[in-house]
Amino acid sequence: MSLVNPETAKAFVESVDLSGLPGSRRFLGEAPKPFIPNEDKDQGVVLGSDVVTFAKGISAETRQAIADSTLFAQLNANKAVPDANQIDKWYEKYFDVLTSVGWTLANKSFTTYQASSDDVDVAQAVLSIAAGLLGGPATTAYQLVKTALDALTKGTQDQPWITLFKRESQRSQAGRFQVAVVHPDADSDFVISSMAFNLRSTSTMTQVLFVKVKHDLADFRQASGAVTINEKVLASVSPVIGQKLITYAQSYVKQLPDL
Repeated sequence: MSLVNPETAKAFVESVDLSGLPGSRRFLGEAPKPFIPNEDKDQGVVLGSDVVTFAKGISAETRQAIADSTLFAQLNANKAVPDANQIDKWYEKYFDVLTSVGWTLANKSFTTYQASSDDVDVAQAVLSIAAGLLGGPATTAYQLVKTALDALTKGTQDQPWITLFKRESQRSQAGRFQVAVVHPDADSDFVISSMAFNLRSTSTMTQVLFVKVKHDLADFRQASGAVTINEKVLASVSPVIGQKLITYAQSYVKQLPDL
């Protein structure tokens, strides 16, 4: 792909047509609290099948831009690859869109998750990968991921963020989801640590994070690494992306409880 700059990124975003995707009518019931970025708080938000957390100190503008570009990439992939079983093609589109709006991902290659036993507990696997990526369980970034996952695995099933995540992350025998944490960095304003997961199983799944499957009955893969953001590019396209998402925000964005 040619070098991304504000002009090419804006042209790409403006060319995207999301029409035909389910809009706000897809989520029924009383509207929950909207996501309002607040740099003075640790925050978490579910964006379809993405779970993104922000550490205190990350600016409101950065939070909104990252949340919007994440959802924008996901909706693009949903439209381009509607077959839930074509997980690899879905992720190819998802990563390509992120790259087109200023993201650079250190690792987009999936590898089989190596469990310590014959059983794979998906939620625990996510935390194990997060510990390695984020410097261990004692770090603030790891604790943000753990608290967000707790909200998804320990809350009642009628919570709006659980309803949304379950709807977007899983099908009968296939699942995919992403987890990211945005936190301060000594060498720059912030760093994004990103994890992506896909799961194929021979048995029916009821909720992807609750799944505990045997290696011989499932294929569980992950890709994880640091993300670099071209802030000039992302800032230039954020208003355009925001306009593209107006129809979808209520249905695909649910703020998690305070972290």
